[in-house]
Parts: sequence; structure tokens; C-alpha cells
Amino acid sequence: MLRRALAASDARVLPHSPAAPLRAPLAPARAAAAPPTPPPSPPARLIAFHLPQFHPIPENDRWWGPGFTEWTNVVKARPRFRGHYQPHLPADLGFYDLRVPEARHAQAELARRYGISAFCYYHYWFEGRRLLERPVDEILRSGEPDFPFLLCWANHHWTRTWGIADDDVLMAQTYSPQDDLDHIRWLAQAFADPRYLRVDGKPLLLVFRALELPDPERTAETWREECQRLGIGEILLCQVQNWHEIRDPGDIGFDAALEFQPFYGNRSALRRLHRWRGRADRLLGRVERAPRVHAYEDFVQTSLARPASGYPLFPCAAPGWDNSPRLGRSPIIFHGSTPEKYGRQLAGCIRAARATGGPEPLVFINAWNEWAEGAHLEPCQRWGHGYLEATRSALQRASATSSRYRDS
Repeated sequence: MLRRALAASDARVLPHSPAAPLRAPLAPARAAAAPPTPPPSPPARLIAFHLPQFHPIPENDRWWGPGFTEWTNVVKARPRFRGHYQPHLPADLGFYDLRVPEARHAQAELARRYGISAFCYYHYWFEGRRLLERPVDEILRSGEPDFPFLLCWANHHWTRTWGIADDDVLMAQTYSPQDDLDHIRWLAQAFADPRYLRVDGKPLLLVFRALELPDPERTAETWREECQRLGIGEILLCQVQNWHEIRDPGDIGFDAALEFQPFYGNRSALRRLHRWRGRADRLLGRVERAPRVHAYEDFVQTSLARPASGYPLFPCAAPGWDNSPRLGRSPIIFHGSTPEKYGRQLAGCIRAARATGGPEPLVFINAWNEWAEGAHLEPCQRWGHGYLEATRSALQRASATSSRYRDS
């Protein structure tokens, strides 16, 4: 992919041939052609979460060793049981470095080709201190790639156990009224970028753990007032709902919620693969270290069977989940994912988004490049472009269905 992009940039424009006429002969007068028909809008905008931890930073060097990136976890992964797909290794894009502009261009080109409408970059803000900020800063500074984006404030502590427990905090998250102002003033610069994703004309901001804000309603009010003062206008605030944040977003001054997948709150309804768990228990000798293995097929069925929320809720699909590369103890593994199963879940999410009756249907995908959590659309050495092709197919089927309804 990168070689093709570089080759295209080296293309030369051939000089005008002296044998060719400098001006086309006059043609008979003809009626003006009808304006071209605009391309149909997609049945839903697909937004893929994007992890920026694919370049070294001083903090990770200090905490994990020199040169640490997400690839460090990816390449050391090993299967935990027979049939367990690990390690996940990249195909087309290779072991990229997000400091390199060509890598960011190649990602955007690939996403656009398969129907992804925008990247949702994780944004790490700790009372004015930002981590892993370089890719987004360079995207804002350079104006490239010309691909829509938005931000999700990942407002949790950074811990040595990757957020599973806070027993060894590497970077603590703290809050204050002044920081609310400082933060939204920085965010307003991103909102003003013409590529920033808007819904019904409003910049969309996600907060990963909104209920951990000391006073989320006050924070939301501060942000709205300051955005009006700065000329941004109305903003759309979205609470990310995961395994411990189930609440009507209107109760905290937010506008909508996102059902982040895999939704651990439903895991009791999933059928455990006891055979694999039992073998892992015997092999490791400690139950608390054994993988918690679920059937991906059951996850798909359970996620699609969730009842309506009663408030604006963006659906989310996940091509897989396996955080064993990051966790030595008790990783969560959704076993048996295939592009076909993921495509069914995504198609269901598109249907759900179109049925909400909101300003426009949005569907999130977790994720574009969570390689160390087994959740990636980017091509891998096992499935190639399979998950990307399933993404495009789900959109095409939804478009065909919409066309039949319009024509009937």
C-alpha cells in the first residue's frame, strides 16, 4: 500500500505532443448537459475507533522500556489454547509508525475504499498534559489526510494493568472547573477543522467515562457555553457506555450514548466455552490467570438482541476481541470471529441506526487498529481484507435494501 502511494507521488506529467492540436475544433452548438446526479448518501456513516499508540513516547519508554509501541505487545502474543488465533500480525500496512505521514495517508485511503466515513481518535488529556498527541497534532497542522475525524476523550487513569484495575497508576486523571475551560478551548481548535465530523451541524465529542467526571452536568454546561462564546456553536456530547456506565445520557447533560462493544455488561448472557477454560485452568494451575473465553457467535446474537434504550444510542460493532497480548492474567477472548459473523453484526447495527429516526444514522466500529486487543479492520496475515470486505458488503446490502423501499 505504501509502495503504491509513493509510486503515485513520483508520477510525471508528459509534455504536450507537438503533433496534437493546441485547441479542439469548434463543435456544433448543443443543449447544456443536465447537471450530474449526486452520488447517493450511504445508508449509515461508519466511524472506526483509532488507537494512536503506534509511535514511541517518553512516558511509555519510561514505563515499558525504550521504543515501546502497541506493536511490542502484538508480536509477543502466543496462543493460549488449541485453535486460539494469536499472534495477529499486519499485512498490507505492515508495522507502521504513525509519525510517518505516508502511514496515515495509507490508512485513510484504505478506510475510504471500504466505506469507513471517519476515524474516531482516542484523545488523552490529563489537566492540560496530553499523551500520544503527535498523530492528531500533525493531522490538524498539515491538513492531511483529507479524511473526516472526531475525538473520544479517554478520561481514565493509565495503569500498569491497562485500565483493568487501578492498583498501579502510571498517569492519574484529575479534574477541576478550570480544566473544563482549558480543555474545551483546546478542543475547539479541533472542532473548527473542516474535516471534524459533525452530526446535524454539531461537532460530535465522545467521553469514554462520563460518569467519572465529578459533576458531568456542570462540565457539559461549561463546554456548551464556551463553544458558543468561541463561535463553534452547538456541540453534540456523547457518553460511551461500557460495562459500568449504563445511564440515560440526558441525566448528566449529554445528548446521546454509544454502546461500546464488546459490551461486558452482557457477558453473563454469553455461553462460556467451558472446555477451553478448563484446559487453560489445568495448564496454568491458577484459575485467576485463566482466559475468560466466550463464543464470538453468542456475542453477536446477544448484541443484536438488546432492547431499545429509550434515548439516542449509537450502535457499535466489533470485529473481534482478545486482549491476551496486553494481559498476563485473565484476558477476555471472544473466540471464533470470522468476517461473515462480523458482517452480520454490522448489518444489524446499520438497521438499528436507521430505525432510530435521528438526524442521520451513525454506526461505530471497535476498532480500526486495536491490534493488541484483537479488534482491527486493518488487514492481517490470516484474513487479509476479509473484515474490510465484510464492512463494504454490509453497506452495499443496506443500500440495496433502501433502494428497493424507495422504488416500491
